[in-house]
Amino acid sequence: MALPVGVKVHEEWDEAQSERRKEWRRQFYEHFKTLSVDKQVHGWDHFWRLKITPWDRHQPHPALVLALRDRHDIFADVFKRVPGKRHPRRKTALIPGCGRGYDVLLFASYGLNAVGLGAAPAAREAALRLLADPINTHHYPLMNTHAGQGEARIITGDFFSTNFLSETHGATVPDGERTFDFIYDYNFLSIIPPVFRSKWAARMSQLLAPSGYLICIEFPLGKDPAADSPPHSLSSALYEQLLARPGEEVTYDDTGRVYTDASLESAENALVKVETWVPASTFDDQLQVGQIKVSLWKHLKAVYP
Repeated sequence: MALPVGVKVHEEWDEAQSERRKEWRRQFYEHFKTLSVDKQVHGWDHFWRLKITPWDRHQPHPALVLALRDRHDIFADVFKRVPGKRHPRRKTALIPGCGRGYDVLLFASYGLNAVGLGAAPAAREAALRLLADPINTHHYPLMNTHAGQGEARIITGDFFSTNFLSETHGATVPDGERTFDFIYDYNFLSIIPPVFRSKWAARMSQLLAPSGYLICIEFPLGKDPAADSPPHSLSSALYEQLLARPGEEVTYDDTGRVYTDASLESAENALVKVETWVPASTFDDQLQVGQIKVSLWKHLKAVYP
């Protein structure tokens, strides 16, 4: 399959853009340091309304584009048998922190029912405008002709609450069955306050279907953990420690780096890493060695229908 029309693999990058991003980071720091932890998740609405959105690349991440195109073993079969049902249903994808919704459109073009979740009302307004744009049939053409087009939806909600699940699954479905076959995290773990990380891991475990996959674009890797504004520094070890025992706090050393406990036993609800790789393509400002990886996770006790 060719790359979706209009989806560039690289973004042009120059010194002027670098300087602008430095100024934006300064503004992020000044803004978020005035907010209490419980207000920070919603603090991004301020920048959406000012149209200061340097994280918005006007396209899906190239690593996701290539994964959906090349990993037929994971993404080609978009239908799922449901016990007690005569017909299979279309698999679902959840994209928390979806921004303008480019990833939502991309997942849907491969035949998945995709839901973008955001906490910023201004971001949802921008995403709904994008979804309504007729040019999407050109930029995101149907990529799985056998499966047909999936549904693309944008909703506003709190990832750490169950409220949005009534909108995605219906009010009568039990919480334990309100899950998604794919969850995609790019920049979501890095923008939430670090004190929410254990909750992030617990929610990923709860929301991922027994046979599902969590796809993480691990970024930014290698950033100084002492930098006190989002996007916060991450590491592959941090993902491993968080997802080994979802819901439990991790320990950090004096430099702010996660303490790796080699003797840590995985919990019953653990997610385990099944594969990791350095993406063949990324944005030009993410090309530094060690800055970015892709990782694929599933339940320790995965159940396949």
